[in-house]
Amino acid sequence: MKISGFTFVRDAIRLDYPIVEAITSILPICDEFWVALGRSDDGTGEAIRGIGDPKIGIIESDWDPTYFVHGAINAQQTNVALSRCSGDWCFYVQADEVVHEKYLPIIRSAMERCLDHPEVEGLLFDYLHFWGSYETYQKAHGWYRREVRVIRNGRGIESWKSAQGFRRHGEKIKVVHSGAAIYHYGWVRHPRLMKRKQIALDSLHHDAQWVDRRHPDREGAFRYGSLKHLARFKGTHPRVMERRIAEKDWQVEDEPGVKHRHNKLSNRILSFLENRILHTVIGEYRNYIPIKEPSAIRHPR
Repeated sequence: MKISGFTFVRDAIRLDYPIVEAITSILPICDEFWVALGRSDDGTGEAIRGIGDPKIGIIESDWDPTYFVHGAINAQQTNVALSRCSGDWCFYVQADEVVHEKYLPIIRSAMERCLDHPEVEGLLFDYLHFWGSYETYQKAHGWYRREVRVIRNGRGIESWKSAQGFRRHGEKIKVVHSGAAIYHYGWVRHPRLMKRKQIALDSLHHDAQWVDRRHPDREGAFRYGSLKHLARFKGTHPRVMERRIAEKDWQVEDEPGVKHRHNKLSNRILSFLENRILHTVIGEYRNYIPIKEPSAIRHPR
């Protein structure tokens, strides 16, 4: 069994993406790793090359502005890296996603068990969306609980829309749960760097006029809003994140007057129902078809 890792990235240093941590978190179980590297002048390429692992291949890539609509460039660049993968399974990790080392044997085992069962087209992962710090994460309604990060190669499966998940010729793929989780650090940055990242992200989804209206003060700080309803993280972070976490020298302010979607009253009511009473997500969007692991290979969780 051969495993290919893949990702895409541009300006990771300027925008404070943990790209080195993302790559190195899954590299131990990958036989090759492909990076679609957008033109960057901030040292991103040097940082990736500095990992020093011959399994890593870099594809120099120019970002076509015609794809800067609804995040389509993210899927297009994901597929640039995916097209180089030669493994049986392709393991995708975005530049702000990290996998805990405790999950690597679990993920590899799931791949091995499912390899000879072609009905399984991918593996599903739980998500921890950290918000504002490494000690707090989101459990609010509207944050996706799960997504596909491992796909079977050679099936015509490609990144979908803004690169959140995958589809085959526009159709959802059939997946089983990997038994693992993704640690998503996309919303943990110094407030000024978070503002810079948000502007860059919005620029891939909207036109310049929309971005200017949304961010009249481009040099300001991102405001995280109310921190009251965040869940406390009681586990351990991946080892590859230890240095980044130790070097954190900033704090975010609790600003209840700043409203994000997850703090709107309607969402707070839904969050309360989901987390305290129903223990399920109301109207959850699934960009995949969950199936039971074939009984011949099922294992206790």
